Amino acid sequence: MADLFDHALAHDTAAQPLAERMRPRTLNEFVGQEHILGPGKMLRRAIESDRLFSSIILWGPPGCGKTTLARLIARHTRAHFATLSAVLAGKADLRKVIADAQERRKYHRRRTILFIDEVHRWNKAQQDALLPHVENGTITLIGATTENPYFEVISALVSRSRVFQLRPLEPQHIRRIVEAALTDPERGYGGQNIRLSPEALDFLTQAARGDARSALNALELAVETTPPAPDGRRTIPLQAVQEALQQRAVLYDKDGDAHYDTISAFIKSVRGSDPDAALYWLAKMVEAGEDPRFILRRLLILAAEDIGLADPQALVVVNAAAQAFEWVGLPEGVYHLAEATLYLATAPKSNSTKAYFAARDAVRQNTNPDDVPNHLKDPSRDGKATGHGQGYRYPHDAPEHFVIQQYLPDNLQGARFYTPSGQGYERAIAHRLAKWRRK
Repeated sequence: MADLFDHALAHDTAAQPLAERMRPRTLNEFVGQEHILGPGKMLRRAIESDRLFSSIILWGPPGCGKTTLARLIARHTRAHFATLSAVLAGKADLRKVIADAQERRKYHRRRTILFIDEVHRWNKAQQDALLPHVENGTITLIGATTENPYFEVISALVSRSRVFQLRPLEPQHIRRIVEAALTDPERGYGGQNIRLSPEALDFLTQAARGDARSALNALELAVETTPPAPDGRRTIPLQAVQEALQQRAVLYDKDGDAHYDTISAFIKSVRGSDPDAALYWLAKMVEAGEDPRFILRRLLILAAEDIGLADPQALVVVNAAAQAFEWVGLPEGVYHLAEATLYLATAPKSNSTKAYFAARDAVRQNTNPDDVPNHLKDPSRDGKATGHGQGYRYPHDAPEHFVIQQYLPDNLQGARFYTPSGQGYERAIAHRLAKWRRK
């Protein structure tokens, strides 16, 4: 089987895309991920000393350096380095790699490192087929994934691997990578009299959102579409970089971490009463194609969970927005999403509806099956024979429509589950309830 890295390791040609040409050739050229690759870090020591004996999983967003790191390991190791793409390869490809590794181990005492790109795309059966060969040391696995391996990779494989989480690159990292591409005479544009305007460089380092590949692809497109001046100099303006980046998709996988992380940030921003942050996360979800009904369902939950009686209209507003959206749909439906979001983000907050769980715990702990006080029981069926309902006082007969009588079971008299927060409308409830409880 041809190794995906064979050509890249042997030939860094100008025909390759800029992002491919500029891949780091040594650990010293690698930019970012200092938390796992800084001087003295365990993974760096293992790579430099060619002592990567345990399997690892590299987890991080696109463009953060997972494949580049695997290639650096391939450059440093004396072990045979094989690669598979989980998108293209199946169990037959894996069997061939395993057979070769077993022969290599038996006859040549040479170990095999197997890099599987996007390992999360293999199903459970495919991952299970890999497991025994990782366990017995036939191969050392390097898996790369953009998804959380604790959810997308079988637990047995994760437990036999060290998971390294790579982070999105910081703007200063992107700047260093772009500047290296502009000045490198061998692999970049160092000998071509190309200059990136300061505002274009600032924009690119921020707009790339931690994705080095995206930044280099945009730089290459901007350079190739900007004609040189009569003197041969080529200055790349801000507009060229903006146009090169405008088609970049929002980083958002509706079935993966980005989905859950973004909706979490959205809900926490609304709960935290930050309407600007709430609108940002709302826009990110809508732009990425999230189902607006999913967003509205979460807002309906939040209206009762985090606002509740502090503003009883919150639930009404969100429910109305949800109904309106069914009539209108996108794109105009964003107004209803935005109105519901802004209303909840700026409403007074109270989580007093969680009093339900205190009451639920009391129910679970109460061992008395007949805990309804006699005067609260239904008298319509056998009240005359049993006395059910006798002694019940009808509150509307009282001047203030309130009477003092027992409503809780005997063993829970005096229990307090609900405590008004004192926020918004609930402040009036607190005052009214305190007055009743004093009687």
